[in-house]
Amino acid sequence: MAKIRRGGYLFITWKGDHDPKHVHVFKDSRAVLKWNLDNRVVMSGKITPRLLRLIDQLSKERKL
Repeated sequence: MAKIRRGGYLFITWKGDHDPKHVHVFKDSRAVLKWNLDNRVVMSGKITPRLLRLIDQLSKERKL
């Protein structure tokens, strides 16, 4: 499991989790987004421009 805090959000991925590869995003202990990293689509919740920038940044850093 990887836990990364960035921009006031907590990004969590689990190694060996079900397909597709995705990230869970939390704000103040509340789930706000489940994002499909392979197809770049929302699985649940709502994406914001800021969250998309943070996810892109973490992906480029190979943290997700």
